[in-house]
Amino acid sequence: MKTNTFPSTDHGSLSPRSPRRQAAAAPFAAACLALLLPGCASNNPDARITNARQPGPAIGNAVGAATGAVAGNVAGAVVGVGEGFVSQAGEVFNNDRRVVRQWRTVQTSDGRTIQIPVEVEVDANGVPIAPAQSAAPAAQKTGPR
Repeated sequence: MKTNTFPSTDHGSLSPRSPRRQAAAAPFAAACLALLLPGCASNNPDARITNARQPGPAIGNAVGAATGAVAGNVAGAVVGVGEGFVSQAGEVFNNDRRVVRQWRTVQTSDGRTIQIPVEVEVDANGVPIAPAQSAAPAAQKTGPR
């Protein structure tokens, strides 16, 4: 039987490729970049080397603004189409029923006045979908068959 003579390399969760160590390295790298990169931009107009009123920088600003607007609209369109698709795909499985109950006054054969409930199924806008149905059970015919 052969045994391993090398020292143990199992360091548990502290190995360089462990998910916990990689997850901790990402925020650290982002914080370092956030501290180092702001020195590249300046909002002070006196600190600029180029004159923004010259044709070159003015055209560059216009092209950059147009490119940003187009890219933003394309991204917005993609998101809008995706949300519309998801909304309509889910609408197929929507089985909510909206029923409006109305009361009709009816005169019986013996002269009494009674109210009968009538249920009407409507869509989301309140437009009737199906014909009205009486909520009362249908009268059974009694007599000779």
